Amino acid sequence: MRIWKQAISIESLTAIHVDTAVEYLGMEFLEVGDDFIKARIPVDKRTRQPYGLLHGGVSVVLAETLGSCGAAYCCPDGYRAVGLDINANHLKGATSGWVTGITRPVHVGRTTQVWQIDMTNEAGELTCVSRITMAVLAPKG
Repeated sequence: MRIWKQAISIESLTAIHVDTAVEYLGMEFLEVGDDFIKARIPVDKRTRQPYGLLHGGVSVVLAETLGSCGAAYCCPDGYRAVGLDINANHLKGATSGWVTGITRPVHVGRTTQVWQIDMTNEAGELTCVSRITMAVLAPKG
C-alpha cells in the first residue's frame, strides 16, 4: 500500500536538497517505493573521520535525511514534520565505497511519526541502525 500523501520522486528529493549538507556530502537518492526511500552516501574525504572510517555523524545525517523525507511526504498538504529525537547504533565501520540507507515507517500517526533507518555497506553488512521520531505540525492559521 502506497503511504505517500504528496508527489514524491528521486528527482523531487534531489531538487529540495540543492545547496544543503546533503548535496555537499555527496548523498544520492536511489529509489522510492510504496513505503520506503533509499539513498546512499560515499565514504570519502568529505565523510570520513580521522581513523578513516565513515563518521558516525554522517551516518546520522543519512538517517535523519531519510526519516525526515519519509515523514514530510507522508504528511497531508500544508502540514510539516520536524524532528523530535534520533538515535543511532553504529555496528560496523566502513572505510570506502558507499553506505546505503533505507527508511520505512514504524508508526505514522496524526501528530507523531517514527521511522526506522537501516544502513549497509557495499557487502550488504549492517553498519548502523537508527530510529527517528518526528512531530507533525498542522498548518498555521
